[in-house]
Amino acid sequence: MATTEVERRRGQLAALSIAAVVIIVGVPLWWRTTETYRAWLPVSQIKELAKLQLHLSADVEVVFARGTVTPEQQKKVPLTQTQNMEHRVDEDTALSYRYETRYRTATIMEEDALNQPTAAEADLSLHTLSESPSGSLVVYVIPESSSLLPQNVDVYIGQRRTALLRIGSQMRVGKTLEQLLAHMEPRIKQVLHVMSFSHTDITAALSNRVRISPGNKESIADSMRAFKSSPGYEITFSLLNPDPKSHRLHWDIEGAVETYIQPLLTKLSPVANFSIDSQTLYYAMLGVNPRFDSSRSTYTLNADSLAHVINPVEARLGSNAASSNPVLNFLLYIPDAHHSPLYIHDHKKQQVPTNAFHSPRWGGIMIIRQCWVYNVNEFYEVDTVFPVDINIDMAKVMGVFLAQLRLLLGVQSSTPPPGFLVAPCGNAGLADWELDRLMWSRSVENIATATTTITSLAQLLDQIGNIVINDNIAQQVSSAVTSLQLAVSELEAGNLGFALQYSKEAILSSERAFFDPSLLHLLYFPDDQKFAIYIPLFLPMCVPILLSLLKIVSEARQKHREKKPKKD
Repeated sequence: MATTEVERRRGQLAALSIAAVVIIVGVPLWWRTTETYRAWLPVSQIKELAKLQLHLSADVEVVFARGTVTPEQQKKVPLTQTQNMEHRVDEDTALSYRYETRYRTATIMEEDALNQPTAAEADLSLHTLSESPSGSLVVYVIPESSSLLPQNVDVYIGQRRTALLRIGSQMRVGKTLEQLLAHMEPRIKQVLHVMSFSHTDITAALSNRVRISPGNKESIADSMRAFKSSPGYEITFSLLNPDPKSHRLHWDIEGAVETYIQPLLTKLSPVANFSIDSQTLYYAMLGVNPRFDSSRSTYTLNADSLAHVINPVEARLGSNAASSNPVLNFLLYIPDAHHSPLYIHDHKKQQVPTNAFHSPRWGGIMIIRQCWVYNVNEFYEVDTVFPVDINIDMAKVMGVFLAQLRLLLGVQSSTPPPGFLVAPCGNAGLADWELDRLMWSRSVENIATATTTITSLAQLLDQIGNIVINDNIAQQVSSAVTSLQLAVSELEAGNLGFALQYSKEAILSSERAFFDPSLLHLLYFPDDQKFAIYIPLFLPMCVPILLSLLKIVSEARQKHREKKPKKD
């Protein structure tokens, strides 16, 4: 009897020991070794960025030349005025614009520069004296007697960040400086609207984050033509020769790119990186049969058929699989002898002067297909010996390609108000103030895209708890958040170059984190599969332990009931 009691006691202790080891050691060890590793993320900072508050600041300097202010008015110069405007885009996005305008009189050297024969020479001389930083503007107020501007022109916008504003003599006679500035304010606002950022441009840059209201669709239609912001772009020039037996084509694409395209891309280097290549495609057909116009003895392509021209040619262009950057394709098509001359007609059945067309963003593929039709009919004579050697006029071709490239990259040239004269962009193909406008838009677009990406990633990781967050992802997220905060701060301070650089770093880091392969949910077992794996493993071991514990509890209760009557 005593031996049986000892064995029973020993069994109880063994069961309790095994249960204690399983609960104290086994369960925590299993939990620790099977838990999903999730590195720390700056969730609170990401939530702050979800409520995007952008403050854009621009510095404007108004310089009065000799003869534009009276001695009494000149006593109050220099003067600084600040103007703030706020716009609520939606409940999560707000915009604030700050214009700080400083007024001063022109220096002796600036007066000499303003005495140049033409406005273009004055613009160059003023730029030589001092170069304004990115995002800032200088407006020189000149007297009505100045010969720099033609008749009926009050404002001249140069190639740099400088504008000339002519002021009438009746505007300053008998007026205080404040009254003079009030009369000038509408013209200054028009100059800012042309040369600096506008609310329309900034709203269009937020299209990835903010849904466009119906009232704004027409105003930002031009922005829908351009590519989305990207760290780099691939530019491909293709020469399409559908009939190599008829003509042998010669095009100096390397020299043309170096002369016409490369200066623009060099100036756009702060915005993105560019790579250029070229190719010649033989027996490449348009895929649409041109219509013969018997009244003019020409072949035509109508505007309705242009979309069908792009698709067959697209399959022949190839793609750069090693790069994820958007591709801009510019096609130079040479019609064969049987369909020449070939002209493009618009929707009004009028011949397009440039004989070219462009396609806006190509759906989700983001590939723009350009086409230029170069006629060779004049090369063919009755006794022509084939193939005919044709030298292509690259200056004419590149002039069209350059204009289309500006549109596709988002360089918007708004129509100036009446009385404005805008100088040509020069050899670089881009004015300094046009570059600033593009940098403003790209900075805001990058910030909006990066905040949307990083916020979506944080929400995804919060909803799906078994996704592993490794240290690399956490580092990329932290880097994106830090770059976003710096970009917003630099944008508010008016440091446009730094704001654009930080915004590019933010979008790169956020996309690396969002598209990291380790975040794929299918790489990890869902809860039902975990139960299916662990139940066959733990159930045979846990059932005997649980039954032993239940037996021990039952015996303890039985003993307790037996002791209670004895006490009574």
